[in-house]
Amino acid sequence: FMSRPVRWIVIFLGPIITAVQWVVRGTLRIFGVRLSMEIDVLAAHEEIRDAVEYHHEEGAVESGDRNMFRGVLDLSELDVSQVMVHRKQIELIDADLPSAQIIETALSFSHTRVPLYRDNPENIIGVLHARDLMSAMARAGGDPLKVDVATITREPWFIPDTTNLKDQLAAFLRQKMHFALVVDEYGALQGLVTLEDILEEIVGEIDDEHDAVFTAIRKQSDGSIHVDGDMPIRDLNRAMDWELPDEHAVTVAGLVIHEARTIPEPGQTFIFYNRKFQIMRKQRNQITAIKITPLPKPVDDDGF
Repeated sequence: FMSRPVRWIVIFLGPIITAVQWVVRGTLRIFGVRLSMEIDVLAAHEEIRDAVEYHHEEGAVESGDRNMFRGVLDLSELDVSQVMVHRKQIELIDADLPSAQIIETALSFSHTRVPLYRDNPENIIGVLHARDLMSAMARAGGDPLKVDVATITREPWFIPDTTNLKDQLAAFLRQKMHFALVVDEYGALQGLVTLEDILEEIVGEIDDEHDAVFTAIRKQSDGSIHVDGDMPIRDLNRAMDWELPDEHAVTVAGLVIHEARTIPEPGQTFIFYNRKFQIMRKQRNQITAIKITPLPKPVDDDGF
């Protein structure tokens, strides 16, 4: 059960790993880059990345196509921990609540899959699927009191936070599943990742009928932008055509903390990567809003 945009993307991409091999080979062949069939396209990503960047600078590859190529090539380099929904943002339901309350709560959520926990949120005991829930409600004549939630709860799928996106994408397609819970080496819940999360690394943000309508990047008249602290760096780079590093941090707030070597206070300003970062809002130790102002490119000694 997937939203309509995701369903079409899956159908279009097909078995993504195989398709990507042919798409990349064919496109690079147009630009005079030929790879042996024995070479794994994703394994030769540095050579391909350089070729794509070169042809982008020459005007032969548009920004959108370049971003898609980058997304594909990055699948083998990114871990699920870098694209997952953090555990603090996961909507959970206590499995010990009455069935009617569980059903009402689950149907109020915008997501089709809801983890159930027992005793504490770290102890996930199952996943409730909206499709299963609606089928059970239909069989019960619409009476939630006649639905036994335990009988329609699916087993949770746990994966290590070190799983790379290429492997997880293949696993999703192989298992015909679209939802997994991410745990660290101690088995502690870190977040969740979906097929849609991985596809968005290739095609960009997928908006469906359940997504909240908001502007993640709020452009200001002075040329600056306002972003939430938890905005992924990769999403910001894709939207603004920037090159902010994401090796040491996943979010913009994480990048600021990494570079500042401290947890900043509201009003503090930092300059790095030729941009000014001003902390606009913070809740406890979490940076929630940041103003970013691009600075003029520095002039070298020759005046260029």
